[in-house]
Amino acid sequence: MHPVPAGIRLPRDVAAAAVAAVMALGGCAAVTTDHAEAPPSTGNPALQGEVPGVPRPGSTARAVPTPAARAVPTPTASPSPTVVEIPPKGTGDFAVAPGGTDPVGTGTLLRYTVEVEGGLPFVPADIAGIVDATLADPRGWAALGDHAFQRSQAGGDLRVLFATPATTDALCAPLRTRGEVSCRNGELVVLNAQRWAHGVEAYGDDLDAYRQYVVNHEVGHALGFGHVGCPGAGEPAPVMLQQTYGLDGCLPNPWPDP
Repeated sequence: MHPVPAGIRLPRDVAAAAVAAVMALGGCAAVTTDHAEAPPSTGNPALQGEVPGVPRPGSTARAVPTPAARAVPTPTASPSPTVVEIPPKGTGDFAVAPGGTDPVGTGTLLRYTVEVEGGLPFVPADIAGIVDATLADPRGWAALGDHAFQRSQAGGDLRVLFATPATTDALCAPLRTRGEVSCRNGELVVLNAQRWAHGVEAYGDDLDAYRQYVVNHEVGHALGFGHVGCPGAGEPAPVMLQQTYGLDGCLPNPWPDP
């Protein structure tokens, strides 16, 4: 709005209309900020899934009409992020990822299958690709020289199972996974689909890194490694630290040999 030059008086009805317009524009526009409500604290990061993002609404500001004004298009709201829904219980049957890999590493060969429970929104071949890449990574178990890995379609030494929460609890018993965490039980490496889909607080938005961690951690148990503590604040967390529950001052790290 341009100021009225000094010495020029507006007619009373024009001045009143101008004042009313200013009050309408200045007194009724409210600024709001959307906040995604944080999940209730349980004291256990492993029991807190990621909160789905809340998209901000598009702008509803109105343009002040003027003779020369151009229509301003209303911004389009960003699409909502895809939320993977994990059923609490699946079919109990597992589909084996097809094909296999060449051996990776020079140590004792450990053959494994990758299997996905029916009812989960995962493609076995896609899941197997993530497991294969994790175990073949130069920062992984194979790099330490004691073990080699090869995925097969049958007859493996380990079965890497992706299971719903209820099936995870059944396969991990007598360990108590409470529908929330993963385990290794004998030849079974049971990865809880709930954690795979949503991660944990300690890894924030880095879901890929958390998935690498949980594969390496549970396979580490199959190799004979037990749990360890954080060596010191600010240091990379050992892969056998129970990072799903927290970092104890360490930094998140998914690798045996970072």
